[in-house]
Amino acid sequence: MIEFIEGPLWYLALATFLVGVAWRLIVLVAMKRPSDLSQARSASGGLGGALKALIQHSVPHGGNLGRTLYHFVTGYMFHVGLLVLVLFAAPHVEFIQERLIGSDLGWPKLPRWAFIVAAEAAFAGLILLYVHRLTDPVKKQLTDIDDHLGVWLTFIAMLTGCLALQEAHDGLRATHMLSVEALMIYFPFSRLMHAFTFVLARAKTGATYGRRGFAP
Repeated sequence: MIEFIEGPLWYLALATFLVGVAWRLIVLVAMKRPSDLSQARSASGGLGGALKALIQHSVPHGGNLGRTLYHFVTGYMFHVGLLVLVLFAAPHVEFIQERLIGSDLGWPKLPRWAFIVAAEAAFAGLILLYVHRLTDPVKKQLTDIDDHLGVWLTFIAMLTGCLALQEAHDGLRATHMLSVEALMIYFPFSRLMHAFTFVLARAKTGATYGRRGFAP
């Protein structure tokens, strides 16, 4: 079972993830959209609006600061913490070098204390975001099974990763890898795709409104 999880199933999950994400992005970029017939009102045009939207919506701002600050703080805790764990946790660095790129590029590995800090930030951010989703009247109405599955698959992958950190048992490592593979297979077909599409969405919205002379 462990050989299957770390062998054929891993390559199936990786192929599904890469092909699925690429297909979703290609379809999104190639999607036909109506032409904007209005006259550009800004010298910087769409490019300036796109850049402004990407920057402006990456930090709390404006009159909605009080309502969005919680979301920004917890969102950054989760996303930055998870990104640091995925790219810089020592077992992940070794796995990426061995199974994905086939060479030792020598980028830094997190010391144990930094791993703990990043893990705590990621767990706290994910839990706080999920609690807010379950208690906020509007978000609660918008939440469906896709949101719940995405949260729980991510949480289980993170939890099993922490349990497997000590490498005390091969079964723990295999369980973590199995949960990650389930997440990778589910990823392209879910709202988790926002990890890739949010840049395109913000840039497109900013370009459209920037051409018309005001920020979204």
